[in-house]
Amino acid sequence: MNATASVVQGQETAFPKAEYDGRVAKARQGLAEAGLDVMIVTGPENIFYLTGQQTPGYYTFQALVLPVEGDPVFVVRQLEYFNFIANTFISDAAVYQDSDDPVAFLVSLIATKGLKGKRVAIDKRGWFLPIATYEALQSALGTVHDAAGIVEKLRMVKSPLEVEKLARSATYVDAGLHAGLAAVRVGATENDIVAAMMSAAIEAGSEYMGMEPLVSSGPRSGVPHGTWKRRKLQAGDPAFLEMAASHDRYHAALMRSAWIGTPPAQAADMMKVCQEALAVSLDAIKPGVPCEVPHLACQKVIDAAGYTENFRKRLGYSVGISFAPDWGEGGILSLNTGVKTLLAPGMTFHLPPALRIYGRFTVGVSETIVVTETGCRVLGTLDRALVQVAS
Repeated sequence: MNATASVVQGQETAFPKAEYDGRVAKARQGLAEAGLDVMIVTGPENIFYLTGQQTPGYYTFQALVLPVEGDPVFVVRQLEYFNFIANTFISDAAVYQDSDDPVAFLVSLIATKGLKGKRVAIDKRGWFLPIATYEALQSALGTVHDAAGIVEKLRMVKSPLEVEKLARSATYVDAGLHAGLAAVRVGATENDIVAAMMSAAIEAGSEYMGMEPLVSSGPRSGVPHGTWKRRKLQAGDPAFLEMAASHDRYHAALMRSAWIGTPPAQAADMMKVCQEALAVSLDAIKPGVPCEVPHLACQKVIDAAGYTENFRKRLGYSVGISFAPDWGEGGILSLNTGVKTLLAPGMTFHLPPALRIYGRFTVGVSETIVVTETGCRVLGTLDRALVQVAS
């Protein structure tokens, strides 16, 4: 390809070249230890981690061909080529046209590079690896090995530069939740609240988020993962607000609750339990502690208060690089019963303990944190109290 004079290699990259070189070297080491010769990376999060390439056009085929030895090659759609130049330091791109079959194009490239017949693996955990694509690769290459977990293991612990980006995201989400809570009032709609949240977060610096805000009010708030639907708030209504914000694809998230008027005693008690559960969970986070320990601390508080049936989920999940449809890295690491992975400095999590009476209301509070050498650092600054709005 040519005509790139006005697009400078790496001009929009999220990190210095040395950061990517270190990640690629570790990924290659993981491949060698697994007895693999080459990995086809298809997940947009893994591609971004290793190369810096980011585009909302990941709905079309893209892949990083990463051999244990030799230069990596990026398979990219023509429309995305200059995006690829701007975001990465990779010099070798294999560009296909919209009239091409991208899988056949990839297979031909593998053969040209002398990699056919080698132990070829693919990161099968990506959101965007259709069964038909996998089967076509398997048919053309024979056995396709499993490289799931090789890159994800590296993504568990964030570098100082990554933590900086998460901290920036936390300031954006603080701005969004602050504005959203201020918009809760009689006569406002759920859309008004979300408009305030999104406007403030984007104005503060956020890029597009991996998932939409979760905002609901009144009885709708008692349905998990409810999104805004034009409902007008009334006196006595609860309001549930949760959102994430993004800086260079690194996401921080936050959850807060509000009530118009005086909340019923049960809701106030449940909110108090959520606050206590979050506090003891944060206290339990220390390097060398299994991931399940903060969850068990949270669950103990909830069980003691008699709300076991109102909390049927994990305490939290890893956060970092995200593309739609998620703002978290929950497929990589969870704070949950049975997860024995040891916490380490640089791991980052969103902890959202919430309690609900299904079909009536939800209350909850959360923080995004980074594990430190001695405990954890909370990245947000918003007060955790239930916000009470005059009716």
